[in-house]
Amino acid sequence: MSTDDKPLQAGISAARERRKVYEQEVLRVVASLHQGDKSSILISARRQVLAWAQNKTSGTLPKEAWEYKSFEHLAGGRSCAAVYLEDADRDTWALRVEDPDKTVAGRIWTTETVISSFAPDDTCQFTLRLSASTTEQRLDIEPHVPGVIRQIANTPGLWSGHYKLVDHPYRIGDNHRAEILIRALLDPSRKVPIIALSVPEGSDNEATPLLDAGVLARACTGLAIVVILTPENSWELTEQFGKQLSVYNGAARVYLPGFTEDANPFGGHELILPHGFENPDTAKRALTRLRWIAAAGSVRRTQLGVDLFAFSAVKAQELQRRQIALQNSGATTQERLEAANARSVFLESQLKESEKYVEQFSDLHQEAEDRAETAEAQVRAYAFRIQQLQDELKSSGVEPDAQIALPDRWEDFANWCDVNLAGRVALSPQARRTIKDARFDDVGLAARSLIWLANNYREAKVSGGDGAMRDVIIEKGVLNAHCGNDCYQMDWQGKRRAVEWHIKNGGNTRDPARCLRIYYFWDEFSMQVVVSYMPTHRRTDAS
Repeated sequence: MSTDDKPLQAGISAARERRKVYEQEVLRVVASLHQGDKSSILISARRQVLAWAQNKTSGTLPKEAWEYKSFEHLAGGRSCAAVYLEDADRDTWALRVEDPDKTVAGRIWTTETVISSFAPDDTCQFTLRLSASTTEQRLDIEPHVPGVIRQIANTPGLWSGHYKLVDHPYRIGDNHRAEILIRALLDPSRKVPIIALSVPEGSDNEATPLLDAGVLARACTGLAIVVILTPENSWELTEQFGKQLSVYNGAARVYLPGFTEDANPFGGHELILPHGFENPDTAKRALTRLRWIAAAGSVRRTQLGVDLFAFSAVKAQELQRRQIALQNSGATTQERLEAANARSVFLESQLKESEKYVEQFSDLHQEAEDRAETAEAQVRAYAFRIQQLQDELKSSGVEPDAQIALPDRWEDFANWCDVNLAGRVALSPQARRTIKDARFDDVGLAARSLIWLANNYREAKVSGGDGAMRDVIIEKGVLNAHCGNDCYQMDWQGKRRAVEWHIKNGGNTRDPARCLRIYYFWDEFSMQVVVSYMPTHRRTDAS
């Protein structure tokens, strides 16, 4: 290629990239329809979906639509189609609507809804997928569920387990509601996040948070439950979970499914501090962040073919059944050939669509790997910076952690460690659980032992020594020792790790009030000590 041709080729490549169409799934809703008379529930939900679809498409939907039969309505960019399948165990009605974006040329929204009823318990399920076909690599939007979700949430009603999904925030204004909220946060069966918006202390209106809870609840209907916490009830959460896992004084927090009292405060239950919420632009960005957390999480936590079905999967099943039915009924060769061709054309289109998704997933995977590498580099940079600051303190005659106030209650221990030893000592989920129920009577001794790990032991590892420090005396009656026959394996951040060392006090006792054991290992990547189990003896096959 000549030098003169390079700008032309670059221009052609750039034009092709601009024309590349991305299929980006934005959100998924998986819910049960309110229990009652199955027939009336199905009619109500399907009719509302059809009325909504009629407003999105051009022209008039055919009469087959209002009879809840399969149909196709082609309307030049505003197409609508439905499929109805019935068998002994399940009735499925699926509808797909295409709707061009009103402000961005070339962006087309596709909404797929599937309403199913199951025998013999007569349960009814509603699912929805929202995706965009666009030339944009990243959607610059504020995620919002389609309006039909809010309609069905009101009548006949949407449920996730025993949680009613509504389009307005719940107000937590008394102790009883606070207790209900705490139970919901800890419920292992909960499948949707709870977004808690706290009201600042001293606020003139204790019912109004800094962020617009109504806008958030409407945008996240079916994706999350939005609650408003008064200052008094925020303190109830603080007493239950500690400051690191609570939300108060105007902040917002997302409690993801699977939240526990011993959750890592930096482990995904995102906290958004209220700095600048009085600024409309800052508040808008915070709301957009919360909406994206709810939307993106709904895609990650659900599985196609298990939790919900794509319209294409239902359509493919209908075409297969039609082909089999024609073969069994003795249809003419021409009829069977037409059915086979229709199925072949549809499957070919689905294959092309799947190939596009695979390509995009590959791109997303590469981007995720790049982000992970960047994050890992930042973690190591922070670890080196922590060590640098400690060395500077020592060189100036200041002993790190000398002024740290030690906890005197096990209820405060995990928070104390997270705040004061961050980046040097991390508590595993199991350690957090055992700390909450600890009976060891010297909380200060356990805290001083972790400070020794954060300083003496960590410095030995960072400086290149073997860091074993076998039988080193930490203070009178307390030493660092190999676990011997009590060594074990644990999972930590996707890897299997060996726990071979522990801190222990003297005396041959298993009394949990007097026996101190802190089992730990060294994480080379993050350059910190990970406490696997504490503060008493861990039962193993050997013990």
